Order: sequence, then structure tokens, then C-alpha cells
Amino acid sequence: MPTRVTVNGTTHEIEADPQKPVLWVLREDLGLTGSKFGCGIGQCGACTVVVDGSPARACVLPLSAVGERQIQTIEGLEDPLALAIKRAWIAEKVPQCGYCQPGQIAAAYALLTATPNPDDAAIAQAMTNICRCGTYPRIKAATKRAAVDGGQ
Repeated sequence: MPTRVTVNGTTHEIEADPQKPVLWVLREDLGLTGSKFGCGIGQCGACTVVVDGSPARACVLPLSAVGERQIQTIEGLEDPLALAIKRAWIAEKVPQCGYCQPGQIAAAYALLTATPNPDDAAIAQAMTNICRCGTYPRIKAATKRAAVDGGQ
């Protein structure tokens, strides 16, 4: 039986096991490869997407848990806030290898949507994705810059 899933504003009907992780639905069934596989246990955050405004680790989120909720991936983050985050990432020279960046940006987007002007503690609490390159000070600076420039 087909399952309906709404991703980046478009509703799709897909044939997939209800327990299939959303990450693999995105990548394999919908061809959206921006969200990355990192650890497979929801720890690293490379797979982070935004589900109804909250960050979610797509590698451990089963399709059946999504229901009618809206999923946003890096490919669909194009509103003024998302663009401000992407500009801030460039200005602060955040990406090095770049692998974790889609998840980092999704996490920052969810944070700034919920808390338009976060303090350092809120940023530290929300930005838990792992960056193997260790650009955490740049991620924090970019998140703060995006909060100022974010169009909120």
C-alpha cells in the first residue's frame, strides 16, 4: 500500500516499508541526496532534516512516524531565513569537508525558526551535530550572524 509523505512542500506516494528510515526514503525513493548518512544511530546529525519545524535525525526516524508532518531537507530550505543561514555559513567559512553541512544547516534552521535570537547556551544546546573538521566556533558564529541577518 502506498505511503504519502510530504517533502519540501510536495506530497509523494511511495511504496516503502513503514519501518524504512526517512533518510533512505529521501535518498533512494525520492532522489534527494543532500541529507547524508553518517553513523546510522542518530548521533552524528549528518542526516538531520526539519520535521514540522523541529530537527530530526532521519537515519533513525521510521517512515511510519512521519504521518502528515512536513519534512524539509537541505534541498527545500530556500526561504529568507534559510538563505541567510547559507550566506552566514559562507561568510564565516564554516564548511571544510562539507559532509555534515546539510545537517548543520537544517539544525540551525530549526533553532532559528523556534528561537530567532538565541544566546550561546541555546546554540550549544541545539547544535549537537558532529563536525569531524571541528568547525564548531565557525558554526556558532554563523548561527549568530544568521540570527541577525535572518529576515525573521
